[in-house]
Amino acid sequence: MLDSSEKDSELLTNIQARWSDLAKLLEETNSHWSYEDPIYRFYHQSFKVYGLQSETKRIVDALQSLAPAGTTFCPMFQEIYKAGASGKQFELEHNLQWTVHTRPFLEAFFHARFFLEMAVKYGKELSTAPTMLPSGWAALLCLYNLR
Repeated sequence: MLDSSEKDSELLTNIQARWSDLAKLLEETNSHWSYEDPIYRFYHQSFKVYGLQSETKRIVDALQSLAPAGTTFCPMFQEIYKAGASGKQFELEHNLQWTVHTRPFLEAFFHARFFLEMAVKYGKELSTAPTMLPSGWAALLCLYNLR
């Protein structure tokens, strides 16, 4: 079984091996149609915000592919993801409690996008897994239950 520092190194190695794909995904998720428009759709109360769930799933699938062997996402992230990317379909009654039904989509997307951004940032900046932890790297370790 790998110790914590070996798992940290494995995570960094996995990120660096997929860095180009991750950077491309981050660019896509920062685009007008994946970022700007869905947030507007939330405030405009448009059913199109429901599509944000699939963007979140794309990011989470990429993050899952980086996981060191034997690790899972932390329970807090799993809870946020489950609530915000469960495949919920629009129903007319959702308009009566719009934020109750749709705000979890934004929360899940923002958390997933943050972790993707940190993977891209630290995959480029770090040459080895650090012992003095920058906050974003430490957050990634928390995501994979390594801290």
